[in-house]
Amino acid sequence: MLAGRRILLIIGGGIAAYKTLELIRLLRGQGACVTPVLTRAGEEFVTPLSVSAIAGVRVYRDLFDLTDEAEMGHIELSRAADLVVVAPATADLMAKMAGGHADDLASTLLMATDKRVLIAPAMNVRMWEHPATMRNLALLEGDGILRAGPDAGEMACGEYGPGRMAEPAAIRDAVAGVLGAGPLAGRRVVVTSGPTHEPIDPVRYIANRSSGAQGAAIAAALRDLGAEVRFVTGPARVPAPAGVTVTRVETAREMLAAVDAALPADAVVCAAAVGDWRAARDAPQKMKKTDGRPPALEFVENPDILATISQRGETRPPLVIGFAAETEQVEAHATAKRMRKGCDWILANDVSAKGGAMGGPQNRVTLITAEGAEHWPQMAKSEVARRLAARIAETLG
Repeated sequence: MLAGRRILLIIGGGIAAYKTLELIRLLRGQGACVTPVLTRAGEEFVTPLSVSAIAGVRVYRDLFDLTDEAEMGHIELSRAADLVVVAPATADLMAKMAGGHADDLASTLLMATDKRVLIAPAMNVRMWEHPATMRNLALLEGDGILRAGPDAGEMACGEYGPGRMAEPAAIRDAVAGVLGAGPLAGRRVVVTSGPTHEPIDPVRYIANRSSGAQGAAIAAALRDLGAEVRFVTGPARVPAPAGVTVTRVETAREMLAAVDAALPADAVVCAAAVGDWRAARDAPQKMKKTDGRPPALEFVENPDILATISQRGETRPPLVIGFAAETEQVEAHATAKRMRKGCDWILANDVSAKGGAMGGPQNRVTLITAEGAEHWPQMAKSEVARRLAARIAETLG
């Protein structure tokens, strides 16, 4: 799948550096040539000897290696690769990349390269959620830097939350997707995500608690398998992943129009939490209190995006997938919804307070198909996304 592809792997200084040995093995197992660059901090977690033994080539460590620099070694390294991968991408490395620093071999290579760069962030949850890291991430993604992970889970420091480096197999799949060698290469998939905002007046709207995290994770997982992803998102809290075509909308009607514009597609995944109703008339000015009484609102039904796409006839995508956000009788309601909407699969999840899926980092879903119900264990939303993407790839062949 990656035969002959050249990967420049920069190994940062975090405990997750030990996972890069497995990543090198997986990449080489797909036929890739991996050239490792080990930072000084990275050497505190893995040795140059172990990295070199797994990669089968020498490890680059020093910017001021006279033999290499006589031949402009850092320029050659940065240009010879098909893709630059940074794993683990620590908070420090991300800050250097965002700031344009070039004070060691790794940062100089990242400044000098003309190839795409994929980072696999790894750090403590507080460091990941720090405003400085979020600012740096926004800058990097604005510059076109691609990203795999991080995942949510238990960390070496004993804390729990987002910040774990993506697993080596997931990073390998991301590399394959970026290089157009994934199982979904040549396929187009439309993903909807986030809530919709249905206006009442210029300052008020009807919405829900969806963060957009699951939809964004699905788009990233499909991208990592090589798909051309058209990502239609409402006003979500979670940013859209890099490497996908993004259309931002506010209302359900805008979302349906954007999905229509993204067709034809091989699959559509309707992960958005679309508002079922909207105000029949949204006031042109802010509504005021009248004699202390609340205004009377009349509601009308929004277009049903999942049912509309599922019942398109000859122009229907081969695979249409929906989500069922339920608070009770999850499997029964989702099974009935699949039949009513006419879609192929429904992923049902419990969004009640005890379920914790809406706005949280984890999800527990039941996949409903014509063959029955398949219960998936609770896992990070990124892992749900990867499992779903793999099933889509298997189904589309």
